[in-house]
Amino acid sequence: MFERSAGDSTPRDDALRLLARREYSRAELAERLVAKGHAQADIGECLDELVAQGLQSDTRFAESFLRSRLFRGQGPVKIRLEMERRGLDPEEVREAFASGEVDWRALACETLSRRFPGPGDSPRERARRERFLAGRGFDFDQVRHALTHAWSADPDDA
Repeated sequence: MFERSAGDSTPRDDALRLLARREYSRAELAERLVAKGHAQADIGECLDELVAQGLQSDTRFAESFLRSRLFRGQGPVKIRLEMERRGLDPEEVREAFASGEVDWRALACETLSRRFPGPGDSPRERARRERFLAGRGFDFDQVRHALTHAWSADPDDA
């Protein structure tokens, strides 16, 4: 099946070792296996088998990745770009976001209020809060909403 010399691990061995720690996208696994010196043909065959056996799934990776980034307080812009950078196609990204049902405005409020004690007294301080949320990947609407509602009793107020 896979060529190897004595003492070397197969692409499957290395892939399983990686997947035992966390989910990986197919593209990430392929990159890691190439870096370990495995042949491209062996890597493709190995990854096809892992997908067929349910051991690797880009859908599962996308859901796991989205959850971990939500826990970190990251916004949709940053998460979407990072998912695509990790080799997920736009349709898989769309499906992960659709299944997540996230209230991005509430997340922006929570993220902002955890980082800052209040809205800021000067334009410079308010701009700092805007840059913080934008850097976390929240869009303009979400940033504006958070700046208005992050420290109120009900962050869902419109």
